Amino acid sequence: MQTSESFRLSAILSFSGGLQDAYTYNVRGNVFANAQTGNVVLMSQNFMMGNWYSGISYMLPLISFAAGVFITEQIEYRFKINKGVHWRQLVLLFEIFLLGIVGLMPTDINTVANMLVSFACAMQVQAFRKVHGYGYASTMCIGNLRSGTESLSHYIRNRDRASLSKALHFFGIILFFAIGAGVGGVLSDVLYIKTIWISLLLLAIVAIMMFKENR
Repeated sequence: MQTSESFRLSAILSFSGGLQDAYTYNVRGNVFANAQTGNVVLMSQNFMMGNWYSGISYMLPLISFAAGVFITEQIEYRFKINKGVHWRQLVLLFEIFLLGIVGLMPTDINTVANMLVSFACAMQVQAFRKVHGYGYASTMCIGNLRSGTESLSHYIRNRDRASLSKALHFFGIILFFAIGAGVGGVLSDVLYIKTIWISLLLLAIVAIMMFKENR
């Protein structure tokens, strides 16, 4: 199994994903970096009420998220056969660079900061899509909750240990996401705009873990 699919690495990414969502919501104007469904709801609501500026502030992270997925797919295509640096490590370095910039941005340009965080989140969710071979998302919960509950239902009905293991993996990922969100919320009052640098450090740890695998 690749390091990129290990539970330990996935847990760190999920913790980071939860922290990023709490950061943009608490520090950057109540916008979600990862939960794009929430941004769609708030965007539509504001547009319908004639609040154009607010609507755009929710629309731009959506566009940025889509761009992040597109760019990451291009990176994978161009560098997947590279025998040097793994393409996922390139993605992590790009994420680290972007989040480092965000931690320096004043709150009067929150829209730009949210766009960069959404772009970085999209890169992460596109690059890291499996934990122990199970498809998952490290920056959101709804898919993981559905898959975990489905697997738990299979286990209760069939007593299939593989289904139980799968369910525990998904629920574990959700737990780490929730802890990351809680930590992000608490630290937002202390570190304020620099809270995002905690996520930067976590991604650096993930990059080092992958580097050791490739040695």
